[in-house]
Amino acid sequence: MLTLDDLGLESASGERLSLADYRADFRRREDGLSAQDSWKLERQQHFEEPGDPSWEAFARGDWSEALRLNEERRASLSEFGAMCDKRGVGLYRVRVVEKPLVPYLQWEMHTLKLRAECGEAIRVVGPEAIGALERDRPLPELINLGGDTLYEILYDDEGVIEGGVRYTDPHVVASFVELCKSVYAAGEDLLTYFQREIAHLPPPRVE
Repeated sequence: MLTLDDLGLESASGERLSLADYRADFRRREDGLSAQDSWKLERQQHFEEPGDPSWEAFARGDWSEALRLNEERRASLSEFGAMCDKRGVGLYRVRVVEKPLVPYLQWEMHTLKLRAECGEAIRVVGPEAIGALERDRPLPELINLGGDTLYEILYDDEGVIEGGVRYTDPHVVASFVELCKSVYAAGEDLLTYFQREIAHLPPPRVE
């Protein structure tokens, strides 16, 4: 298995993007994706997502409303999944889950369940699956679009997204995909994991 250092992020000439530029660049490249796959690796256990109605309901302790608002995304996610399928685009994600489960991650598991039901291929791994990759530092949040773009998503200390770094070096992109595939192969299907570990949980207590 590759290590984080093998990705070459430290030495690659990535371009730092503001939040607005990152989102615009991501949408443009995503819209042009065809017959190529997207791989995402999520490592951090807590994020803040102001502007997301479901997350905001969760953050104020209204669990039933958070789930209702999450379900409202089904039509748009199904449409997006069908469009990707028509274009020959595979959507793959690896989610690292630590125990005990933090409240944010319990909420996110419901959003990932919906995404999986709408066509995204998602697997869950524990931190032991990536331990060899994190000898010196935690894995960053990474996502690639096709074979020519990799983004390192940047967050502030509270877990709010603040921009990204775009890498276009083919070696860096290919190395990440190889790493992500190897971790994905060791993972458990999100829907199976959800039914065993998440479905029975009471509403999370938000501090």
